[in-house]
Order: sequence, then structure tokens, then C-alpha cells
Amino acid sequence: MTEPTATAPYVPPDALAALVHDGALDAELAALLSLTIEGAIPLVVAGGQAAGRRRVRDALLSLVPANHGIVRLAGADEDFAWLPEAGELGWRSNGTVSPGMPGAVMVADLEEAEAGTWGGAAHLAIRALTAGCSLIAATGGTRLEDVLARLGAPPVAASDDELARLGVVLVLADADANAASAPRVEAAHYLRPVARDPGGHVQRMPPAVLATRNRASGQFDHFAWGVTAELAARTGRRPIAFEREQARRAAAISVAAIG
Repeated sequence: MTEPTATAPYVPPDALAALVHDGALDAELAALLSLTIEGAIPLVVAGGQAAGRRRVRDALLSLVPANHGIVRLAGADEDFAWLPEAGELGWRSNGTVSPGMPGAVMVADLEEAEAGTWGGAAHLAIRALTAGCSLIAATGGTRLEDVLARLGAPPVAASDDELARLGVVLVLADADANAASAPRVEAAHYLRPVARDPGGHVQRMPPAVLATRNRASGQFDHFAWGVTAELAARTGRRPIAFEREQARRAAAISVAAIG
């Protein structure tokens, strides 16, 4: 494994620093998300008002590396012609041959709203995670359980094993009466994909909590240490190197957020 190395100061995108400045999340969680998104771990932003979750999603989209192709799904009009595996994944084929987009990051609103990606198209977007694609999406739901229930029920009907590939799920606070208020992350969860142990037995691990906002203090309590080794492996780092890089980025994000 060729481990990424830090050769220059980390400069966070302005949109990420703005989220921390506005209190949507803290520097430690922002640094963690920068590593997971760079490592092509999918991300779903749920809850809150639609405008708020899209703002958080689009800000985090700035963390996608420049060498990863970005595909904004066209809602009901999406034909997945860019995805060669679409037919194998159960989507209708129009008979064309696509050159493909290795490492593509899909951007979508997984909801029934106008221009949203829903039904079979949403199911295929989730299934495409098995074909090496990633996903940064916004969706409804005020708890992780709500998100999984909505996407697991018809007409999307994604299976539990498919939903386990959704990666990080950020749950925002309930919609505020003031539509202009800044979105606020209340909890961050990590869905762990199905794996096999050395004996070949299927292992289904429960979701892990990465961070929650302490309602008394307004600060975040962090728990990602419980899955550091797993996240590090998925991003091509050793656990100790992952932790050090997260700390390095958190310090830089803190400074940028103040400025």
C-alpha cells in the first residue's frame, strides 16, 4: 500500500471553513470528512430543510479530489449512459456503449422533489457504489433510522447490504422556523459495508457513531476512534498516520474558520 504523505500545508476549501465558522460542524469532524471524501467513501446529508442539507452537501463537494469525475444525476431524466455497468446493475439499456468514468462521484438529491433522484434511479445510484463509484447526496430524514427506512422502502427498495455502502451519514438538526438560519450537524454516523472474515463468513457490522453534538454544551463529542483502523484502511493510510493527518487538518481548518 502506498500511503499518502503530507508535503505541503493543508489549505481547506473556503466552503468547508465557512461551515465550521458558522457552527455547522467543528474542525475535528470537518477534518475527518476531508479524509473520508478524498478516500471515496460516500456521504449522505440528511434532515433539516432542503436548502440547508444541500448547502452542507455542496460545501463538502469541494473536498472531492480534482482527478475524480463528478456526475450530477439528472433526476427523473437520468439515463446512466455514462455508467457501463448500468445494465448489469439492473438498469434499462439504450444499446449505447459508454467509455465509463472510473472513480466517478455522483451528486444527487435522493428524494421525490422536483429534479430529485428517486425510485429505480436512486436504487441504481446506490447499487453503483459496488462498481467503484462514490456518492455525495442530500436526502430527507431526521434520524439515521429514518434515512435507511426511506431508502429501503419502495419505490427505491435498496437492500440492507446495499444501504451499508452509503458510508458517512450526517444528520442535521430539525428544520428551523427561520429558513435563513445556518444548517447544523447533530450527528455523524458511519455505515460499515458487508465484509467477509478470514474464514469466508459474511460479517454485517452495525453502524458506528462518529460524532454527536452535546446539547448541553453545544460542542461535539467524538467517537471515530472506534473505527479509525477501518477508515484508515479504506483511505489507504495506517491508523496512526490517519490520526495525525486528521489532527494536522483540524488545526488548519480551525485557523481558516477564524479568519
